[in-house]
Amino acid sequence: MPAPSRVRQELAQEAARIMLDDGIRDFGLAKRKAAEHLGVDARHEMPGNLEIQDAAIERSRLFANADSRAAYRSRLQAALVVMERLAHLEPRLVGPLLQGLVESQPLINLHGFAETVEEVILELGEHGIHCETGEHRYRSRQGREQRMPFLAFRGPDDTDVELTVFPLDGMRQAPPSPVDGRPMPRAARHEVERMLENAAQSTELSAAAD
Repeated sequence: MPAPSRVRQELAQEAARIMLDDGIRDFGLAKRKAAEHLGVDARHEMPGNLEIQDAAIERSRLFANADSRAAYRSRLQAALVVMERLAHLEPRLVGPLLQGLVESQPLINLHGFAETVEEVILELGEHGIHCETGEHRYRSRQGREQRMPFLAFRGPDDTDVELTVFPLDGMRQAPPSPVDGRPMPRAARHEVERMLENAAQSTELSAAAD
């Protein structure tokens, strides 16, 4: 397979920057904005979503500093607090935070599992948590569309949380990832705890090296 062209690489890097700095989650929109910013006709050079994600991970690594590492740990800690409070929903961390990315607009993406979304809304209300509702659409490789409700609410340290509620059997099969169409990576609470430990150790090593 030939190496990506320079234009394609630049588009991937610019799209990654846009997604991280502007909080854009839509790969298609990020690609179009990247092409506009660079002033190129990208119809035949458009990078794939996986190339953009790889560029975002590399950008986060290259520009990591004490502040970004602290923000990453803080968001993981906030995610753990929410996951502990919603433990009966068997929550799973998904999205950019799971990939190690620190976006300018913090958002914790979780998948939870319940018989109905209404019972989750009522439960959050009983704890004084107001949430807004929406719907995510997932499309499988076979072209079938699946619609799942999500609840958006404020988490610890003013971090936004987006909880997508799946039926109880939804734990067995994750929806397709917008990155590569494969089942979306998910992390249980103990895995997030391990991520936080690794992040703390990485920070200590970086501090010792400075």
